[in-house]
Amino acid sequence: MKKFLSMLLILALAISMSSMAFAAEDGKLTIWCWDVNFNVAAMEVAKKMYQEEHPDVEIEVVNSTGSGDIETSVVQAATAGDLSTLADIILYQDNSYQKLVANYPEVFTDLTDLYDFTDFAEGKSSFSIVDGHHYGIPFDAGTAVAAYRTDVLEQAGYTIDDMNDITWDRAIEIGKDVKEKTGLPLFSAQAGSSDWTVIILKSCGASMFNEDGSVNLKDNDQLKAALDVYLTLVREGVLVEVNSWDEYIGTMSNESVVGTFNGCWILASVMSLTDQAGKWGMANIPSLVGVDGATNYSSNGGSSWAITQGTDIDLAVDFMQAYRNVDFYNEILPTTSAIASYNPAKEGSNYTDVNEFMGTPVFADIIEYGEHVPPVVSSPYYYDARDALATAQTNILNGADIQAELENAQNTVEFAMDF
Repeated sequence: MKKFLSMLLILALAISMSSMAFAAEDGKLTIWCWDVNFNVAAMEVAKKMYQEEHPDVEIEVVNSTGSGDIETSVVQAATAGDLSTLADIILYQDNSYQKLVANYPEVFTDLTDLYDFTDFAEGKSSFSIVDGHHYGIPFDAGTAVAAYRTDVLEQAGYTIDDMNDITWDRAIEIGKDVKEKTGLPLFSAQAGSSDWTVIILKSCGASMFNEDGSVNLKDNDQLKAALDVYLTLVREGVLVEVNSWDEYIGTMSNESVVGTFNGCWILASVMSLTDQAGKWGMANIPSLVGVDGATNYSSNGGSSWAITQGTDIDLAVDFMQAYRNVDFYNEILPTTSAIASYNPAKEGSNYTDVNEFMGTPVFADIIEYGEHVPPVVSSPYYYDARDALATAQTNILNGADIQAELENAQNTVEFAMDF
């Protein structure tokens, strides 16, 4: 059956591409991305570097209002059979890749034999690999970090070294002690989100899906262990839930929590608190106890670049060599806080230098963490599973049965997949 379905997919793709309108090769590159201070700013640096050696190449970097608008444009172009409306290079969220490539394979250039993926963090690259083929060039790291107010830890008798390479059991123990001595919870998180649970799950190389693509929620022991950690954190008062993202950021700015736990991009918010400079330290994340594959490393978020079909593919691939350039990552770091997932970037001076805010070379440390993040099975239905798990988690916190809720969550995702 699988072989038959694959043949049908190939046939459908061949038919669709035979009537597909492609952009002409014109020696010009158009790039779509979002966030003028982050992705756009990084691409403008890549543009400047490339045009220094290729002054005749015209490059336009277009700022979109968000990733959702870009994905909508891709769907519309593919549905209309007219890829000429698309940019040559497009940024996608890592967790969107599987669904987009599965549904619109005609849009994406297979980069497996066109680009050198050596030295990119394996856990990062895995998001844009479909059926063993690379469809995305990794960009910003979503490597998970834990950051803490060192002055508050000191009040309770701890240092940042006490938070490195620890288990969740130890983190909860320390969190309870710190709260008793200082009155502050260790962490905060947005209520109704399953991001924490998924980050912890991924830290042991586990997923909400099996290798064959089927849903893996109701009988997933690693997920149950991750969920148990989150529930314990909340019930013990080590983690306080808040109602919105702004409130979550506010817990750090108003100094009502000791630390934060998230993708490394959260450090941009932490480091914006200039009055707290010198009071923060970073550690890797706690690991699960007694769980196969448990590590102190995971990820949350991040994005990668795709090259569309029917455009100046060779030119686009050549331009994207910037993302294998240590000097490029070194230059964009101070102004964008975009942390590389290209491992050699940690040798750049802006990575190895001591960060003034935290007093350690945190960016080099983050790349080092990223090298240890285990790859996980992804799925076109990642967001369906994440949202279903979030509902289950909320219900369990309100007293519902864990197994029943995970079964409901699995049924929800399986219905979406069948639909």
